[in-house]
Amino acid sequence: MPVEYRIGAPVTAVQVAEVFRSSGIRRPVDDLARIQKMIDNADLILSAWDGEELVGIARAVTDFSYCCYLSDLAVSNTHQRLGIGTELVNRLREHIGEEVALLLLSAPSAMNYYPQIGFNKADNAFLIKRVR
Repeated sequence: MPVEYRIGAPVTAVQVAEVFRSSGIRRPVDDLARIQKMIDNADLILSAWDGEELVGIARAVTDFSYCCYLSDLAVSNTHQRLGIGTELVNRLREHIGEEVALLLLSAPSAMNYYPQIGFNKADNAFLIKRVR
């Protein structure tokens, strides 16, 4: 069955936490209330589905005009290396349009992945890390 991509489809905290857990991305997967807040306060959620199973997610915060922050990109380990992450990013870029810059913070283990799908490394960013 081919993977189906959806924009704005409902997802649950349990589904998202499972994709995060399976993908290896570090998120507060045991704090479902926090995961729910992450879902509720995102401006855009693009999802990838294998039947009724959520297998990928791109969660973004944006003004739809100038910039978009891709806060999460995760694909279940059973579905990695199938182009799902790339397709989620491509569909996100198409949805926000070419006037909107797309930026993200990368996990150290993914630093080589993002240039392969069209991102350029930026040296002009600053960060105040979260406490937890």
